[in-house]
Amino acid sequence: MYGTLVQVSRTRQQEPVFGTAPSDGSVQLRPAERAAGGVLLIVAVVLTALNLRPAITSVGPLLGEMRDGLGTSALWAGVLTTLPGLCFAAAGLGAPRLARRFGLGPAIAGGLLTLTVGLLLRVTDGPAVVIGGTLVATAGIALVNVLIPVVIKASFPTRIGLMTGIYTAALQGGGAAGSALTPALDGIFDSWRFALGAWAVLALVALAVWLVVMWSRRESMSVTRTASAPGRSLLRSRLAWIITGFFGCQSMMAYVVMGWLPQVFIDNGLSQGDAGLLLGLNALIAVPISIVVAPMAARRAGQSGWIVGLGLIGITGVLGLTVAPAAAPVLWTVLLGLGMSVFSLALAVIALRARTAEDTARLSGMVQGLGYLLAGVGPFLFGLLHEISGGWTVPWLMLMVVYITQIVLGALAGRPRYV
Repeated sequence: MYGTLVQVSRTRQQEPVFGTAPSDGSVQLRPAERAAGGVLLIVAVVLTALNLRPAITSVGPLLGEMRDGLGTSALWAGVLTTLPGLCFAAAGLGAPRLARRFGLGPAIAGGLLTLTVGLLLRVTDGPAVVIGGTLVATAGIALVNVLIPVVIKASFPTRIGLMTGIYTAALQGGGAAGSALTPALDGIFDSWRFALGAWAVLALVALAVWLVVMWSRRESMSVTRTASAPGRSLLRSRLAWIITGFFGCQSMMAYVVMGWLPQVFIDNGLSQGDAGLLLGLNALIAVPISIVVAPMAARRAGQSGWIVGLGLIGITGVLGLTVAPAAAPVLWTVLLGLGMSVFSLALAVIALRARTAEDTARLSGMVQGLGYLLAGVGPFLFGLLHEISGGWTVPWLMLMVVYITQIVLGALAGRPRYV
């Protein structure tokens, strides 16, 4: 049989997590068994991943209708689309502390509950409530974002690459579904409120399955609260900062592409429909690549070669978009999508560069908290450079610098070392 989730312990004499004994009495997250998790846990991880993007990607297609219905300005729309990234950063930094206090399983369940409440809240009233509910929903997403890599590290220690690939594919598939299906839901319900609120059903399903997982493994998920201090600060770790920079650069690329790629194509003569299809192609192409590449890369001691290879493919797409975006838009989109599939490796190295589940939690909190904060600057800077320069060449050149930085940091992050 496969193993179970992780538990929180305060006992100094306990069996160490993956061979690393606690030396300071700190909280240790460890699997009750050494084997990988069961089928139900895999289903819970996939369902959870499917919920981590629609709250954000479902807004874009309905933004114009929302503004008309609420009577809001472009500034309000900018705040609505920018604040979730900042919320990812703030809430993500607090995730490891919540996991230590309440337990990994309850913390993830709490994140899904928070997401559900936020999705429902934001469709109940006016502009301020929409923003407030979106922030509540993204706070839940940020919490789960940080903790799922800990589940993979602790419950699937021999299948980190495979499970990271599956998780990433589900996450990206959920994001694509959010942007593709929400307009159809709007047509069915004839209401943007019902179209956005419908995604709470998927969140409730994921929460229900997660609660079943917790109940079926209630002994291994028992929680002991503790005031023990965590281990040494990762802020002093050079490798932790390298991984954070790598994650932040690739996230900045994703944020810019999601926010600006359709407009780039439209300004270069493509129709709005074709531009939207190309953005969907960019998101979907990373799904199969993530499932294949992440397990293959994780089998090796280092992942630098895979990270650099995908980066060079992606940077070729950026070069094409810089020089001649309308010459071969499908080709540039495919190349860019292949390069952006490095996201699965960015998540994998979080678990691969940490020795224990506790270290994975702290590293994931730092990497995703600070990384998303860095990423949030990207779309604003890209748009500002476009406005100043009057074209798209300068913004893409800026992104080229970010991409080169990502490749260098990724090569360093992929080397077989530990924080």
